[in-house]
Amino acid sequence: MRGVLERGFGYQGNAMALPVGSVDGAIPFYERVLGFRVASRSDTPLKSAVLTRDEVQIQLVENGGDPTQDGCAFHVRNIEALYEEFVANGLAKKDNAFGIERRGDAEWRVFYAVAPDGLCYWFGERQPTPA
Repeated sequence: MRGVLERGFGYQGNAMALPVGSVDGAIPFYERVLGFRVASRSDTPLKSAVLTRDEVQIQLVENGGDPTQDGCAFHVRNIEALYEEFVANGLAKKDNAFGIERRGDAEWRVFYAVAPDGLCYWFGERQPTPA
């Protein structure tokens, strides 16, 4: 079964304004490793690209922001399959890549990936609530 991105949330509140130094330089990683596709590009008012995968959209923008201070959290389905897909596509495999984090009243199985542009991504699959 394939891993699926179900929802995306920008760390700074906006997944449609993720800062990168170069849109053209960033796109290959998102396409090749993370499986996104370019939906649209624009040069005005700022150079940007909207990327889509499964049920989510993000936008990379040359807006002067610091990518090391931003990124997205993604709710996913089939997190292990998603991680293995990313590794097969060139993401560096890490020992003990998965962790468990508590968010509100739920536990999430998670892993992180940092893009070459500096943006950090959290991928999490909600765990069943114990009976």
